Amino acid sequence: MKEIYIIRHGETEYNRLRLIQGSGIDADLNQTGIQQRNAFFEKYSHIDFEVVLTSKLKRTHQTVAPFIEKGISWEQWEEINEMNWGAHEGKKGTPEMRQEYANMIKEWQQENFDYSLPDAESANDLAKRIRRFVDHLPTRAEQKILICSHGRAMRCLLSVLKGKSLLDMENNKHSNTGLYKVIWDGSQFKVVLENDTSHLPQ
Repeated sequence: MKEIYIIRHGETEYNRLRLIQGSGIDADLNQTGIQQRNAFFEKYSHIDFEVVLTSKLKRTHQTVAPFIEKGISWEQWEEINEMNWGAHEGKKGTPEMRQEYANMIKEWQQENFDYSLPDAESANDLAKRIRRFVDHLPTRAEQKILICSHGRAMRCLLSVLKGKSLLDMENNKHSNTGLYKVIWDGSQFKVVLENDTSHLPQ
């Protein structure tokens, strides 16, 4: 059996300013993000994680840095990078961009998962790499794993772990340092905690 803890990175200035990040923006945590990181570490530092898995982007590295600094083994996986949002990255949403996004979600709801924003990944592109990551998890020797990823990537990751269609992505909420806990029982993944932020000041 494995216990898998999955968190979203802490807040960045792009988050605060509601700018679109994606895989092409490698932003640092801001002060709020650092506080969120510290609060998560304070609550969960007692858990004997055997490995930390992050994306290649530094906002995930910085979020779990206190665990890495304890000497826990750390691996970077491009497969759990944030979705590539193409021409939208680094920009604040305009009415035109919001309409393009709404059109994309509508296409996905009609199961056209190859549809994408301009110069961006599609849902199928994202899911393909996420599935590679999920498929390797049961093969790992570790029993307690900490994963840090990104909002849309986590929406997809949780749908794959649940064995559901990509239509389920919109049901998977995400907050900065929000925690999902997943159990692998030897045959299937079971999500037992969803987007928990109880470690943060209310």
